[in-house]
Amino acid sequence: MDAPGPRDESEARVRDLTFPVFQLRPQPSLTRLAGAGFMQSIGPTGVTESSVSFSYTLWRHPEDHSDPRNEIELDAATRRSLEEEPPWGRPAWLIEQAQLLKYPMLWEAVRTSWQASPDPERHSLAQQLVDHTSHVLRNGFREELGLPDGPSDGDGGWEPRLSAVTRASVDVDGSERDALHIDTDPLVYAVGFRVEENVVCTTVVSRDSLPLIALALTTYE
Repeated sequence: MDAPGPRDESEARVRDLTFPVFQLRPQPSLTRLAGAGFMQSIGPTGVTESSVSFSYTLWRHPEDHSDPRNEIELDAATRRSLEEEPPWGRPAWLIEQAQLLKYPMLWEAVRTSWQASPDPERHSLAQQLVDHTSHVLRNGFREELGLPDGPSDGDGGWEPRLSAVTRASVDVDGSERDALHIDTDPLVYAVGFRVEENVVCTTVVSRDSLPLIALALTTYE
């Protein structure tokens, strides 16, 4: 099996973006997953909104990735599906990605968003921080929130509110930047800063990961 992996195409697409993109600072406890998440909105005049998100594997014991203490608890069927090779085979990059599902993930932890004409309310830093936090909670913490299968509209009281957003600071390329954060949710911590008039960067990570990582951002290059 020699099907090409998504890494090169994804990296090229990120580099082609016309706005600055940010990632968590490289560190032993994190490995950025191959491939980024992209969202884009198109209007009559072209692209009106664009965002890119990065996800990470979290290593509880980064000095030895093979240490079984790094792994999350999986049921037998799930573990078997990750480890057993199907008769038709899989490309090496897909095998590697499947193996990473054994470990904790910071899913879409860093999102950089651009708007051609930002709406003062809908695209405020505070609102985008709330939106990103809701997105991570809805998709990554369904069991903890008691959410049923299918779409969730936030009526269960789990969705963060704008009133939870307060002033903070965050390390960006080695300097402290003014920021906003949500530090009241029991499952995740969120922080964001305005990069420039049309661009914001928001970061949402599990509270369990905070003792293991340095929550600092760097420009993607």
